[in-house]
Amino acid sequence: MRLKLGIAAVAFAAWGLTACSGGNEENVRRFEAEDGTMRGVNVAADSVGYSGEGYVTGFDAEDDQLTLKLEAPEKGLYELRIGYRSVSGDKTARLSLNGEPFGDLKLAASDTFTESDGGKVWLEEGENELSIHSYWGWYDIDYVTIAKAEPRAEHDVRRVLSNPNASAEAMALHDFLVAQYGKVILSGQQTLKDALQLKWDYGKLPAIAGFDLIEYSPTRRQNGSTSKEIEDIQQWHELGGITTLAWHWNAPANLVNSEQQPWWKGFYKEGTTFDLPGALAAPESEGYKLILRDIDAIAEQLKRLEEARIPVLWRPLHEAEGGWFWWGAHGPESAKQLWRLLYDRIVSVHGIDNLIWIWNSESADWYPGDDVVDIVSIDSYPEPGDYGPVSASYEKLVKLVGDKKLVAMTENGAIPDPDRLVQYKANWSWYCTWTGEFIRDGSHNGKEHIRKVLEHEYVMTLDELPDF
Repeated sequence: MRLKLGIAAVAFAAWGLTACSGGNEENVRRFEAEDGTMRGVNVAADSVGYSGEGYVTGFDAEDDQLTLKLEAPEKGLYELRIGYRSVSGDKTARLSLNGEPFGDLKLAASDTFTESDGGKVWLEEGENELSIHSYWGWYDIDYVTIAKAEPRAEHDVRRVLSNPNASAEAMALHDFLVAQYGKVILSGQQTLKDALQLKWDYGKLPAIAGFDLIEYSPTRRQNGSTSKEIEDIQQWHELGGITTLAWHWNAPANLVNSEQQPWWKGFYKEGTTFDLPGALAAPESEGYKLILRDIDAIAEQLKRLEEARIPVLWRPLHEAEGGWFWWGAHGPESAKQLWRLLYDRIVSVHGIDNLIWIWNSESADWYPGDDVVDIVSIDSYPEPGDYGPVSASYEKLVKLVGDKKLVAMTENGAIPDPDRLVQYKANWSWYCTWTGEFIRDGSHNGKEHIRKVLEHEYVMTLDELPDF
C-alpha cells in the first residue's frame, strides 16, 4: 500500500516541483505521466518505485501516445528528463514538441523505474505540449521533469591527435575543425555523385563528402567486387573538399551466402557466423589471421591516400553499439578490442598517419578510450522531416569525452535546422547526409530545407574552406 503525500510533498506537487539529485532542486518542475492525455495507453499502479499516483503503460502499437502539458515559467532552454521503466530491453520512443517532431528518446533496459536524459528543449513561456510516441514500444513512462538549462561553458577541445606521428595535413584539418567548432557546422554528403548533384541542384558543394571502403573487403573481392572509391576521393580532394571515410567491413570469413543473406550482406550480423570473440582470444587462430589480412588489405588503400597527402576523417566499426553489424554483435568488449587491434595495426604496423580516428557511439560502455579516439560521433535517422537539433545525443557525447574532443553527426537522414542548432547550442562539428532516399525523395529533406541549410550563414560549404 502506497503512503499518502505529506504536506510538503503536496505543496511541491501543486506547483509541479520536485527534488532531484545533483541539480538546482528548486528549479525542477515535475509532470506526472498519469495526468497526461492518452491514446492507446493507460494508467497502472500495480508495481513499485514509481512517483505520483501511477505510471503510463501499454505502449505496444504504432499510434500509441502520451501528451503532457509542460508549464514553463519563461521561454528558453530547459533540461528534459523522463522517468521510465523498460523491462523488455533497450527501447526507443519518439518525441514531438508543440506539434513538431523532436527526435528519438533512448530508453536503456531497466527492471526498475529510472531516468533518461532527454537533452535540452526550447520552451515558450506558459504551456507547451510534449508528446511521447510509441515507436519501439513496450516500456512504462512515470513522469517528465524540466529545469532551466545552465549557459554552455566555452568548449575545451584539445588540438592534439591520438597518433603522435600524425601527418601535417591531418593536424591542419583537425586544427581547422577545432577552430570552427561552435561557430559553424560543416555541411556533408555521402557519395561523390550526390555531393556533385548538390552543386547542380542548389549551386553549392558540401564541405565534406563521405566515402566507403566496403568493396575493398577481401570477401567481397573474392566474389568479384571492384571499386574506384580511392579515385573518387582523389577527385574530391582536387576540388578542395574534406573526405570522411567509413568501412562496411564484410566479415573475414563464414559468410552465410544464402538467398536471404547473400555474400554482399556479409557486414550484417545475420550475414556471417564469424566468431569474433573466439578469433580475438586466439592470435594463433585462422580467424585472427583473417582479421589481420582484411586490415592489411584496407591499409593498402589508406596508404594510397596518405601518399597523395589527403587527410581523412576515418570512421571504421561504425554503429557497433546498434548490434546489427558483426563487429558489434558480440557486445562492447569485443568491439573495443577489435578497435584497438585495428588502430594498432594501421598506425603502428603500417605507419599510416593521415587519419583522424572517429568513434561512433554515445555509450560509455562502448568507448574504447581517449588514447585511440580523436572525435566522437553518432548517426541520426529521425522520422522524415524531423529537423530537430538531436540535442540529447550531442549532450551525451560532450559528457562522454569531457568536452575535450570534437563531436560530429557522421550520418544523418533529416538535416538539422541550422536555426535550431544555434538556438539549442548543439554545436555539431559537421553533418553528413546519407545517400539515396535521404537526399533525393523530398520527404526526409524537402528541397527548400536543403536550400536553406546550404545557404545558411551557420553552415559552411566547400567554397568557404581553406586549402588543406
